[in-house]
Amino acid sequence: MSAAHVRRGSGSGRKRGKPARGKVTVPRKLVDKLPVQQDSANRLARWAFGLFAAAAVAVTLVALDIPAKAGLAAGEAIGDAGFRVRSVDVQGVHRMDRKPVYQIALDQKSMAMPLVDVAAIRERLLQYGWVKDARVSRRLPDTLVIDIIERKPTAIWQDSSKLSLIDAEGVVLDRVPISAMPDLPLLIGPGANAQSRNLQALLQGAPTLGPQLESATWVGRRRWDLNFQSGETVALPEGQADAKAALAKFAKLDKSAGLLGRGILRIDLRIPGKMVVRLPRAPGEPIVPETKNQS
Repeated sequence: MSAAHVRRGSGSGRKRGKPARGKVTVPRKLVDKLPVQQDSANRLARWAFGLFAAAAVAVTLVALDIPAKAGLAAGEAIGDAGFRVRSVDVQGVHRMDRKPVYQIALDQKSMAMPLVDVAAIRERLLQYGWVKDARVSRRLPDTLVIDIIERKPTAIWQDSSKLSLIDAEGVVLDRVPISAMPDLPLLIGPGANAQSRNLQALLQGAPTLGPQLESATWVGRRRWDLNFQSGETVALPEGQADAKAALAKFAKLDKSAGLLGRGILRIDLRIPGKMVVRLPRAPGEPIVPETKNQS
């Protein structure tokens, strides 16, 4: 064997011991401690390195806001192709003002159809008193459709000098000027709006009295004074159950004896089993001051 041949063989042996350039390999000392062969260890290392590199690229793209910018550019391109909001179709509105609906719908960073945030429009509409629910959708190529479910006004709430329309749940719908008060029951007092549903439940147990009710005053945040069109005030006891029983009993007595419309000023039902009546003051009769327990 020639010396030249020996030198070529020796060089070849040294090259087999070195890892190929650009490839990820696991050191032999580490492989000896693992339950895998050298090839498997190298393959796993390459996968791990690839995943790490991909994650690093993804983090870099997010940090530079590349995906968001690409999405905006794509959305604007679709808008330029004719898919841009040019009209708003509002449905289901009967009592409320339509202007706030249009203002919310058109208050967008971009009017390109893909970039209009219909969920955000719905959330803003739900913050408006009249809106019980709303559905917002796109009608291609250029229309937003907004379907409103309105709340129904059931009473007027007077808190100090402020008058507001409320629904059966006590939600404030809108302010009401004194000159334009609708023909609805008047609830008076702080927190009276939140008791609207309980009042309706009381009146359902005495259906003959509801049409005659003019206003109801929430006294001391714990009970009702009912003021009727004929001029009487009926003081109910505290507690929903006691108030409902007292009002139902009064309705039966009124139906049989005609208590309302006889000039009685106040009918107090707060004492169980009793009805205290205050009659009009006769001419020359001294005025008796109100007692402290009237609330």
